Amino acid sequence: MKKLPRAIFIAAFLLTLFCSFPAAAEEPEVSALAAVLMDRESGRILWAKDEHRRLPIASTTKIMTALLALEHGCEEDLITVSKAAASTEGSSIWLDEGEKKTLEELIYGLMLRSGNDAAVAIAEHIGGTEKNFVLMMNRKAADLGATNTLFANPHGLPDGPQYSTASDLGLIACRALENERFRQIIATPTWTISWPGRPWDRAMANQNRLLELYPGGDGVKTGWTRAAGRCFVGSATREGWQLVCVVLNAPQMWEDAILLLDYGFENYRRQKIMCRNQVLCTAPVSKGTSRVDVAVKEDLHLPLLPGEEKSLHCRIVLDETIRAPLAEGVKIGEAEIYLGNELLARAGLCSGHAVGKRGPLSYCRELIGYLLRGEVGD
Repeated sequence: MKKLPRAIFIAAFLLTLFCSFPAAAEEPEVSALAAVLMDRESGRILWAKDEHRRLPIASTTKIMTALLALEHGCEEDLITVSKAAASTEGSSIWLDEGEKKTLEELIYGLMLRSGNDAAVAIAEHIGGTEKNFVLMMNRKAADLGATNTLFANPHGLPDGPQYSTASDLGLIACRALENERFRQIIATPTWTISWPGRPWDRAMANQNRLLELYPGGDGVKTGWTRAAGRCFVGSATREGWQLVCVVLNAPQMWEDAILLLDYGFENYRRQKIMCRNQVLCTAPVSKGTSRVDVAVKEDLHLPLLPGEEKSLHCRIVLDETIRAPLAEGVKIGEAEIYLGNELLARAGLCSGHAVGKRGPLSYCRELIGYLLRGEVGD
């Protein structure tokens, strides 16, 4: 048997050595001008491209409109459609002036059929006027930390200065997805509402193709204008783990969304970092009968790349003063979870048990104890 050249042995050795290391995650190549992939629970950004670039967002604006409608309205409210709402341009659910619709019907029309007329009707009902509702939208965005966002209307049609970013829109979507009713509505394939004076009802199909294209796809909203291009906020849930992607001005928005979601589910693993009621430390309670256990308020999960869990550390930030009487379960601070110097998430901390307030007798006993210790020290 002939001996193989030494170069072949070297090549085989190097190939074996290379294959023994895990392959680097292949970065998604998306068509979008700006994009982001986020973990819904923690808000951790798993992948991003120009995520802070201000861009028009078209009908993805309606995520905020729907969120405010659900938070401030009652779905059984009966709304009379105004002339301004009925005459709104663009995508429509064909509302007539004077027609009466429930808020529930309008929200379905807003999120499934992307009705601009439904958006104005909702805004006028919730805000009193469309202008007041836009103020509510901008206040809500600021409260959520979406500081690079400015809304000018409730539907996203070009109308003066308005913009957001992939990162901000992801934050808004993550908050909206905490609302169970919002999740139900956006995942509905079809919905029918009445159409007075017609021999048929309005049958509306959900325009979000991700619900059919992607295993676990469950949201959120499409958008398009000439200025914004194709925009999409998508979400998918697998084994209780929900990811959110945003693609702005994306010629291939469905392909982009699938690439991003695949990247997240294939490369990250969702791990439980903290457990509900887990006691991290104790803290003094002003005028209390004892110290209090500092416990984690809710389970905290984080998506992590292999090996990242070894670099996690926690910083506990408690309220400056914790006062008695203190009931069990009262929030008294936060735990900040860091990966190196990067803040990944915050977990609420609460009192692990009740702490009573000290009475006059306990103060007397404490004073006597101090006096006695002082005498002994002399």
